[in-house]
Amino acid sequence: MAYLQLQGIEKFFGDHRAIKGIDLNIQQGEFVVFVGPSGCGKSTLLRLIAGLEHIDGGQLNLDGREITHQPSSKRDLAMVFQSYALYPHMSVFENMSFALKLAKEDPAVIQDKVERAAKILNLTSYLQRTPKDLSGGQRQRVAIGRAIVRAPKVFLFDEPLSNLDAALRGQTRVEIAKLHRDLGATTIYVTHDQVEAMTLADRVVVLRDGQIEQVGTPLELYDRPANQFVAQFIGTPQMNVVPLAQLPPVVVQLAPAGAVGGSIGLRPEAVQLRPQGQGAITGRVDLVEALGAETLVYISTPEGATLVARLSERTSLVAGNSVTLDVATEHAHWFDNSGRVVRNTHSAALA
Repeated sequence: MAYLQLQGIEKFFGDHRAIKGIDLNIQQGEFVVFVGPSGCGKSTLLRLIAGLEHIDGGQLNLDGREITHQPSSKRDLAMVFQSYALYPHMSVFENMSFALKLAKEDPAVIQDKVERAAKILNLTSYLQRTPKDLSGGQRQRVAIGRAIVRAPKVFLFDEPLSNLDAALRGQTRVEIAKLHRDLGATTIYVTHDQVEAMTLADRVVVLRDGQIEQVGTPLELYDRPANQFVAQFIGTPQMNVVPLAQLPPVVVQLAPAGAVGGSIGLRPEAVQLRPQGQGAITGRVDLVEALGAETLVYISTPEGATLVARLSERTSLVAGNSVTLDVATEHAHWFDNSGRVVRNTHSAALA
């Protein structure tokens, strides 16, 4: 039986059905990431689980107990917000211990729990400081520590890294991954950043318009997306999706029957540059992004297709150069004209 079970969860804001009958099972100890574009319902769904929004339909069970209409304080969950939500006049110790004091926990127990959480998060030397004396990353660690001391059944993270700069985001992401490994806690994490989803999750839940598009491990979603939306949302740069009408017959004739009139999906590593005149497709370089370990080449074709090629080596190409290229159709994803997958192929190991 699932540790956290969502059955037909619905949410209305007036006449707008924001969450449309979500069914999802989360196992104890799993790290599950909700991902999707802005407005897809991921934060709303998290708030429904947390008890910060009223569930209008369906049932929510935690560890064999129905909590659908339980108040947030009775659900045994702890939430870490994007905005940190720290009390500015309280010290780090006071912020982390506040919920335990409200619960009238023994002071010695509070001291022990806060000190242990501070040690895990490298906050021991900051316990007497106030939030204004901390960096953004330290404040976020205090917010996480406040959740840890409560020892909840489920940790809920609502875009916790979005207020941090790029370098600090990467560092804090690693810290959250280590924390999950060390605590073994059940975690639900909301983000719009699919890199966070790919690197943190045991399973990713891709949402669109209040519905689940696909659930799977990060590599399952990368290699076998259920539809064009998931295919293009997961992966950086996003998958090339090109209408078959913009490709030469040598490529089109390989399409499965259901993809006629549809499109082909190719990860950037499946677009292969060839010496001039030796590829099936001609194009012109629009942009070269030299990233050091890899190079991204953006190419447009006379038929109107736009393709991104990922190279593992550096290149002398510059914008305006003519190129020819081939596409690794053995690693292609084929979509019908509605964006539904007709056939996926495994694309994890390209030559």
